[in-house]
Amino acid sequence: MNNEKNVGKPVEDVSTRIRRKPERLTEILAAAFEEFVLHGYTATRLEDVAARAGVTKGTIYFHFQNKENVFVHMVHELTAPMKLKSEEFLREASEDGIEFLRAYLRFAHDRIFNDRHAREILRLMISESTRFPDLVDEHLGQFIEPVLSRISTSLATAAREGKVRNAPAIECPDVIMSPILALNIIVLIFADRKALDPQLHLAAAEDLLLNGLLPRDGDSPS
Repeated sequence: MNNEKNVGKPVEDVSTRIRRKPERLTEILAAAFEEFVLHGYTATRLEDVAARAGVTKGTIYFHFQNKENVFVHMVHELTAPMKLKSEEFLREASEDGIEFLRAYLRFAHDRIFNDRHAREILRLMISESTRFPDLVDEHLGQFIEPVLSRISTSLATAAREGKVRNAPAIECPDVIMSPILALNIIVLIFADRKALDPQLHLAAAEDLLLNGLLPRDGDSPS
């Protein structure tokens, strides 16, 4: 017998549900990102994530074990494109130390000003570092250490060629990344309160770092 309750209702076939699953996961993780950014991890409620995504709380639990699992998947989902872009940059960037540093500054500035996910994930990595140490280790290994290694190697080669001084920053490339990290924090906290000129900040960072590394009178290649 026909069930009168279903009369007139469209029937969703299996293929539609299969196609819908990845879309729904993406919608849930996008909603989770907005809630975590707005409220922080502790204050975020899965019912609010569900409401923003337009699904039931049960749907979230169908896909994820708990809020911690949602957070981890959200970070992985949103950093995957960033990881590909970073790998592509390192693969294609110039081997010349000075040109690499210029290219890195342009790349990093572009990420900070134009990639909200990149900015906000860093905020979450800082605020939730003690709660998610494995995620922090992943972020360090995927995004920070490859760049630090490349900066150090490129500038060490430039120092041997006499293009830059054998400066302490070559052994401590974290210092060279500091204008980028400072900019990320400024944009996160003060972007709505303080006018920022991306090109001016980039020019200032290049001048500060590159002129600080230039050979001085009496210096010899290391």
